[in-house]
Amino acid sequence: MGLLSHRPPQTVHPHAASLAELEARLAYDLSCLNYPPPNWVPPTPAPDGGLASDVVVIGGGMSGLTAAVALVRSGVRNIRILDASPAGEEGPWVTYARMETLRSPKELLGPALGMPSLTFRAWYEAQFGEASWAALYRIPRTMWMEYLNWFRKVLAVPVENGVEVTAILPEAGLFRLDLANGSPIFARKVVLATGRAGLGRAAIPDFVAGVDRRLWAHSADPIDFEQLRGKRVVVIGGGASAMDNAAEALEHGAAEVRLLIRRAEMPRINKMMGIGSQGFTLGFPVMSDAWRWRFMRYADQEQTPAPQNSTLRVSRHGNASFHLGSGIAALRENDGQLEIETTRGRHFTADLLILGTGFTVEIDVRPELAAFSAAIAAWRDRYSPPPGLESSSLAGFPYLTPSFAFTEREPGKAPFLADLHCFNHAATLSLGKISGDIPKISEGATLLAQAVAGELFCRDIERHWQALNAYDKPELVGDEWTDAEALGAG
Repeated sequence: MGLLSHRPPQTVHPHAASLAELEARLAYDLSCLNYPPPNWVPPTPAPDGGLASDVVVIGGGMSGLTAAVALVRSGVRNIRILDASPAGEEGPWVTYARMETLRSPKELLGPALGMPSLTFRAWYEAQFGEASWAALYRIPRTMWMEYLNWFRKVLAVPVENGVEVTAILPEAGLFRLDLANGSPIFARKVVLATGRAGLGRAAIPDFVAGVDRRLWAHSADPIDFEQLRGKRVVVIGGGASAMDNAAEALEHGAAEVRLLIRRAEMPRINKMMGIGSQGFTLGFPVMSDAWRWRFMRYADQEQTPAPQNSTLRVSRHGNASFHLGSGIAALRENDGQLEIETTRGRHFTADLLILGTGFTVEIDVRPELAAFSAAIAAWRDRYSPPPGLESSSLAGFPYLTPSFAFTEREPGKAPFLADLHCFNHAATLSLGKISGDIPKISEGATLLAQAVAGELFCRDIERHWQALNAYDKPELVGDEWTDAEALGAG
């Protein structure tokens, strides 16, 4: 028939009247989907005499939760999920994220993995009703964390909190994970669901080198904004984190807040929204290297504008100033304060400098990967862009396989990298924005889980072949038919 020109008749289902009703509906939905399925992965002995986990997911935030549930849906159930943070503080939502609402439209499905009763909308309507949902503009940031906590609880995702992985080391065909407190654990595969800075660190400009740490902070640092009442604050950057930190300072009574923005004009268009289709999501991992580089470099160069509500949150204050085309020309301490000279020749004094400068992707700065970081291939090792399209920041992104696995810089030197999977922001250049952002996290987790499950099955192919040959449960017992030839029938 071709492209459908009309929608089929729709049956309207009322929203759940309470969270308990929604949870009962979800339990029924899961049972209809045969969730959780049986584990099919054969056990693997570990060097310590126990059994190795089939997968250890490092990170219990949104990405780690979604990946874990997707793995279980694939029948990979011998998994552990580790997070260094206390329960309820995984990810940025109630720690260093300071926006009032998410920038993602409320209708996006997030980690629901295709299950309507697991969506934020279903969770919200069960508590506040359809009219409240219709009136909601964007999802409040802290409410998103509440939803993720519910997601974790209702699916019984066994996150182990307060567990910090200090080193990942290949050992006896497995990975040994050393922990800050506790005995090492062993895993066949490891998934790094470690967020925006998961394969790098906070980007710290050189101009703060040697400056008293009490006089500056990165936007991801814990900041006591109450102490900024009556103080002068300078914020570096014009993106979302810079706006949100500037707004927090203003709302806590800062005497003045100045944003120093290197660009002569503020970015206004979120370019990637113009191509954010399912086609782009599915097509990106199979594009040529040249096209993947071209798309991501363009997005990087254009930059994503700060959300409108975050920008208005700053500009509505009369003591806020936007200084465009203004970088740092000089910075020095003077009697417990900062003297700042901009590239436009302006001079300011500040009690605190906040760096809204984002995060880097630098494989070699991660202490847990120190034993083999030099063996990991980056994009600079696999692709040389044409003149005019260079990017030193993108060149450092890891070059990943379709299963999010790291690759070797020199073939044959570190084959174990095929079992280390990068499910965080650093996967963007190889696979698209499917491993850390709300819009396509379910697609990314499903791709990861299916690939991991397939690789585990192939790794154990001999054992599965033996199981096939040994299987002897009859479906016919032998008395369901009569052999006419044996009876001599005509």
